[in-house]
Amino acid sequence: MKLKPRVIALNVAVGFIALMVLFPLAWMVSVSFMQTGEAATFPPPLLPDSWTLEHYRTLFVTQGMGQYLWNSFALATMATLLALGFTVPAGYAFAKLKFAGRDRLFQLLIGALVIPAQIGTLPLFLMLKGMGLVNTYAGALVPWLASIFGLFLVRQYALSIPDEMLEAARVDGASEGQIFRRVVLPTMQPIIVTLGLFVFLGSWNDFLWPLIILTDQSNYTLPVALAAMSREHVQDIEMMMAGSVITVAPVLILFLALQRYYIRGMLAGSVKG
Repeated sequence: MKLKPRVIALNVAVGFIALMVLFPLAWMVSVSFMQTGEAATFPPPLLPDSWTLEHYRTLFVTQGMGQYLWNSFALATMATLLALGFTVPAGYAFAKLKFAGRDRLFQLLIGALVIPAQIGTLPLFLMLKGMGLVNTYAGALVPWLASIFGLFLVRQYALSIPDEMLEAARVDGASEGQIFRRVVLPTMQPIIVTLGLFVFLGSWNDFLWPLIILTDQSNYTLPVALAAMSREHVQDIEMMMAGSVITVAPVLILFLALQRYYIRGMLAGSVKG
């Protein structure tokens, strides 16, 4: 079948945009394998003259990157589990359970979305300081416990669950807890994966809050550790790129593995109302 010029032009444009997006990532990976100082030459080389793993070895052996990697993974995993544990039941309740003030409370929560999160940073820090949670992972997890956007996302998806299916389960004698576990959770799998991916990526990439709440270097997450390292090794471009690869690669792989659930959840959640 002969392709139309418009289709060809569209494919070329999409390919060019994809190349523009991927090129900085590809060059970052390439630089991480270059010899020290090689990336600072002009014009900058696209590929290493001599491939080396020295920068990765330095990061893990002398810079403690393994500890920071574990800190980020543990914090992001706990944030994801806690966020799902609080947000999914709450979103389902706002969609399908009737209680006094439900709609008014939901409208109030949605209105809070227009308030920048940075405004609450100082009050939250002072509260956690009074509770003795500064420089603890418990304090770092607090902002992820219940996201209004996540609540909205789950509620919109839960609205698609047929009321007849829930009523049939109640007629069969199932309790609300059994209905939630056996009927609702399997049905909401796409949005659960989507929300979990949102929270994991957000927690993994978060810089400001861990920088404020975590004071000991041994507790640093990858973004904070990389920023602190850049002050000392600002001229070592190759090692900084290796640190960036270590920071980006896990979440990129996770997103690519779960992207079909992410896209399905986003599309479904965007049209329910």
